This record gives sequence, C-alpha cells and structure tokens, in this order.
Amino acid sequence: VADRIAVMYDGDIIEIGIDVIKFGNSSITLKCEARNIMTRETIITIDTITMVNLDANGKPAPHNKTQIEFIKNRLGERQD
Repeated sequence: VADRIAVMYDGDIIEIGIDVIKFGNSSITLKCEARNIMTRETIITIDTITMVNLDANGKPAPHNKTQIEFIKNRLGERQD
C-alpha cells in the first residue's frame, strides 16, 4: 500500500529512506518513505515492498540473509 501525503515540485530535493521489516527464507520485506530534504515533509510512504531471490530457473531460492549488511563490513576494514 502506498500513501501519497504531499506534492513534490520541480527542483525539490528528495531523500528516500528504506527500512527492513522482515527477512524471509527467500524474500526481504521493506518499508519506504520519500521526504523533502529541506522541509522534512513526507511525500509518500510505501508500507510493503517484497523482494524475492530467484534461482536460474526463476524459482524462489534462499538468500541466507538474517540481518542488514553494510558494504564496509562485507569488504573488510580499509588498511591505510
């Protein structure tokens, strides 16, 4: 379900926030909100976005994710 709350105008700077709601076996469920970065006014919210990992045959396949991963953690700490 998407709820449009405010109007966006040409030239507005928008930020998008995404939260993980649930990790399934082959899916991840997200919630999204777009906001005007200057006024902090919410423009739209999307309560449920479900992404499903598919195998080579297009069938749901386990993704083996149980928590949010950040790129810096996946790549290891930089050694400067």
